[in-house]
Amino acid sequence: MALIKPQSSAPVPDLDTASAPRSAELLQQLGSASAEDRRWAARDLVDCPGVSAELVRHLQTETESSVREVILTTLVRLGDAQAVSGLVDCMRSEEASLRNEAIEALKQLPTEVAPIMRQLLSDADSDMRIFAVNVLESLRHPLVESWLAEVIEKDPHVNVCATAVDLLGEVGSREVLEPLLRLKNRFAREPYIQFAADLAIKRILEG
Repeated sequence: MALIKPQSSAPVPDLDTASAPRSAELLQQLGSASAEDRRWAARDLVDCPGVSAELVRHLQTETESSVREVILTTLVRLGDAQAVSGLVDCMRSEEASLRNEAIEALKQLPTEVAPIMRQLLSDADSDMRIFAVNVLESLRHPLVESWLAEVIEKDPHVNVCATAVDLLGEVGSREVLEPLLRLKNRFAREPYIQFAADLAIKRILEG
């Protein structure tokens, strides 16, 4: 008669609970005085869910470029809502290098960034709207052209529109020719808008 192995009554550990001690250990290591220790911790935290907010907090104070690079790589690989939100917050930093790093990281998260792109493009801060257009520069998403068209149709700030027009000259199709002409009329006294729009139109027609 075959023996049947009795089922264990021990509870199966929750994965998040099981990884909690490891996460805590690595987050503590992320505060080490050794840059090498911080790099290893930032790398290994990619396997620990729920740590993105702490990674962003460390990113904002980290002074070693190699550690910052690994933290950013881990945030992109985690790609959760906390990572995206934290990187958006970094775009508001007074530190130019942190802003640029956040923009480059967000460019690698098209699916995760897409749901908040319209929100970013309508931010009250015109600089944030410009940064959002910069994110679109390498964001591989089918709505990029549509988002840029909305910017040049509606945004009241000339510098935001100028940034969008420059990008449309690279990624635009004939679908944006009329919006570009309307932009020229809306900023008829802005020489750069006239130049950039004409250049974008030329590139699109020749493309």
